[in-house]
Amino acid sequence: MSDLFRLLNPKSLAVIGGGTWGEAVLTQAQKFGYSGKLHAVHPVKSEIAGVKAYPSVLHIPEAPDAAFVGINREATIGAVERMRKIGAGGAVCFASGYAEVSGEDASGTDAQARLLKAAGDMPILGPNCYGFVNALDGVAVWPDQHGCTRVDTGVAILTQSSNISINMTMQARGLPIGYMITAGNQAQTTQADIALALLDDPRVTAIGLHIEGFGDLKRWEALAAKAHAKSVPLVALKVGKSAHAQAATISHTASLAGGDTAAQAFLDRLGILRAPDVPSFLETLKLLHVTGRLASNQISSISCSGGEASLVADMASHHDLTFPELTPAQKETLFKGLGPKVALANPLDYHTYIWRDEDAMTAAWSAMAAPHIAITLVVLDYPRGDICDPSDWACATNAAVRMRKTTGRPVAVAATLAELMPEHVAAHLLANEVVPFAGLSEALNAIAAASSGVRPPAPKPVLRHEIATNTETLSEYDAKAELAAHGLNVPKAIQTNHSAAGLDALAFPVVVKAEGMAHKSDVGGVILDCNSFTDVQVAMESMTDATSFHVEEMCAPGAELLVGVTQDPAHGYLLTIGAGGILAELLNDTESVLIPSAAEDIKTALTRLKMYPLLTGYRGATACNMDAIVNAILAIQTYVVSQPKPVAEVEVNPLICGPDTAIAVDALIRRTL
Repeated sequence: MSDLFRLLNPKSLAVIGGGTWGEAVLTQAQKFGYSGKLHAVHPVKSEIAGVKAYPSVLHIPEAPDAAFVGINREATIGAVERMRKIGAGGAVCFASGYAEVSGEDASGTDAQARLLKAAGDMPILGPNCYGFVNALDGVAVWPDQHGCTRVDTGVAILTQSSNISINMTMQARGLPIGYMITAGNQAQTTQADIALALLDDPRVTAIGLHIEGFGDLKRWEALAAKAHAKSVPLVALKVGKSAHAQAATISHTASLAGGDTAAQAFLDRLGILRAPDVPSFLETLKLLHVTGRLASNQISSISCSGGEASLVADMASHHDLTFPELTPAQKETLFKGLGPKVALANPLDYHTYIWRDEDAMTAAWSAMAAPHIAITLVVLDYPRGDICDPSDWACATNAAVRMRKTTGRPVAVAATLAELMPEHVAAHLLANEVVPFAGLSEALNAIAAASSGVRPPAPKPVLRHEIATNTETLSEYDAKAELAAHGLNVPKAIQTNHSAAGLDALAFPVVVKAEGMAHKSDVGGVILDCNSFTDVQVAMESMTDATSFHVEEMCAPGAELLVGVTQDPAHGYLLTIGAGGILAELLNDTESVLIPSAAEDIKTALTRLKMYPLLTGYRGATACNMDAIVNAILAIQTYVVSQPKPVAEVEVNPLICGPDTAIAVDALIRRTL
């Protein structure tokens, strides 16, 4: 058992500090039914919340597994050091005023450094955090109210924000929360560290992570690998945007791959699901708790209203979800149960002819839960119990439960509005392995996430360098030469001043480009289809601001791709693939992965582009050579990986893709001097 696991599953708990917060922790522990030993530490009081108090940590009769340190910043440092010396399992550091206030209080950073030295190898949560609730064992090292109840199995939720944690514990959605843990400053113990320890608890069914930033990427890579090996799904609620593209100012890629593109690429690389908002985050965890990841994106929907059937179909169209047509066997069973007045389709409007007939409802609904369907969604809104009589809906609840038992297939009941899924109904459905979704939009977000497929985390770690600052921009000629040395196909070219020397080595037609200009096409720095020495000379003379030129053989037309690499401060090198040419930013059709990525990952990214049909032979056109395209992209990646110093950005735009080859028509490299 790791020290961190000992802290989160304590058999004994000490509270240091007898103020409001310390007293609240002891009260919460007793109220929650904690069966372990409780100790209090206070220099004057003999008892706190009915628990015997000792004058100092050194007087506690045993080394506690966990301690809540609810005293001021400076006193916390000494208390943590004494806890370490007596062999305590770990501590929750509640006090603030550390590194999080360094902008206003310069001593905060030093105080946090001293706290870390005092803790040594003893795990600490925080500082500046509420601690944790372990609802599996009835432990609430938590100085405030919370909404958790005891559970036998459940999900774990980790956040940096204590306030968001409190709010999540108050959910009335029936979600069984096994652990709620706050990480605060993550001065020593990170979210990834905590999640790694939780994976050793077989009662944890899924782990949700409210992430502001990743920090040590290697720990996240280790977490993803362990979670995949144990088949425990991870869900992220990622907030904030990286500082991506601050240093990348020349290429199209810099503007196309901004925001949190790299964060999403990192999550995809690790196989971590992502939820767009707090309600969807909780509903995704609920689905995973009951069913785990779904086998496919094929779903069925059942409702008693044509309006609801259409609503489900329309809302699902924003996701990669499909409603397979009914099979002959499904239609036969449905016709027997529903009669000729019901149009048989998926989504199904079954009307209310069979309402209150549980046997008929179960039989009809079960037909929709065919073996090829990943999950069947029953849209069901319960009347308000305070002003209505919801008893007539019991037949539908029972039919859903019987449907689950009869078919053995994943089943969910979804209320259109979150408030129309009563908590007691949600608990009953969960107890019978039916997912109770509170909100139709959230339900579809959850299903889309859980059906996105299981992929093992990338075997190689993300490539990271320090951020390139003192950089040089290579000429197009030199950039292409560098990339060609790593396997990229480039046109034959020469570098020249106002001279035709060397042109006899090229085959006409050629293109003349002015060197030293960004976005040359926008300022008249590119002249195509020069068919003679005279044409080349005239082209050079027309570019009055240019002193040197890049002249290369023209390429046959083809599909145009953009392939770019930019440096993301938080996540490493981002490789962006998209529709290329002068309209790249306008089209904004891109997919991104992190470096290094395997050929299969690049192929998958290509298939997700809207322009992908152009690569495969749209409307009878000749298909491009996909192996040549992938090899070209890998060559660009190989160049970046091979550099001993940081590369700020690389861009090939366009990469002309044809039936035989993929050739880089323009290239940019900006790298550290």
